[in-house]
Amino acid sequence: MNKIFTYINISIFMVISANVFAGNIEKGKEKSAACVSCHGVDGISVSTIWPKLAGQHASYISSQLYEFKKGAQGKRNNAVMYGISLALSNEDIADLSAYYGSLEKSIGTTSDEDLKLGQNIYRGGNMEYKIQACIACHGPNGQGNNPASIPMLSGQHADYTFTQLKNFQSRLRANDPNKMMRNIVHRMTDEEMKAVAQYVQGLH
Repeated sequence: MNKIFTYINISIFMVISANVFAGNIEKGKEKSAACVSCHGVDGISVSTIWPKLAGQHASYISSQLYEFKKGAQGKRNNAVMYGISLALSNEDIADLSAYYGSLEKSIGTTSDEDLKLGQNIYRGGNMEYKIQACIACHGPNGQGNNPASIPMLSGQHADYTFTQLKNFQSRLRANDPNKMMRNIVHRMTDEEMKAVAQYVQGLH
């Protein structure tokens, strides 16, 4: 439980210190034209390898863009997003985050074969291997926590979610405060990660 509070406190600090502008939704909509090719119209990406941004917490989007801006020096190095985020001002980031956060999210479906395992891990974890339940931070319906910059998982593409879990597991992605995600996923099998990813795709 202490780890959860530490995660939340660190995340709040990151958001407050990074995002000094109040985002403008209308300006964000105008600026989002450059994002459509990957993230889709209204923030709903057609390709499942790119995340849906519609309805995602503004604080989380903002924190990730700032992390992308660090490039190889950061903990979420992505060549494509580095090039894009590098051109964004603090105001641009705030506006884009506010815009995408204002949009209606879309919900996918969960495959029948992954439902039981995905639900069990998401809601109960795996005590045998000390895998913490996802519900502890991301909530019963996958809504996450905006003030704490904990992402909404509800409706996110399963392919994208699985890739991010694998990135945490391999340490390719390391921008999780207090190693919260890395400590969880390093004990998970690919089957378990795929099941959880499928489960949250249809969670609402």
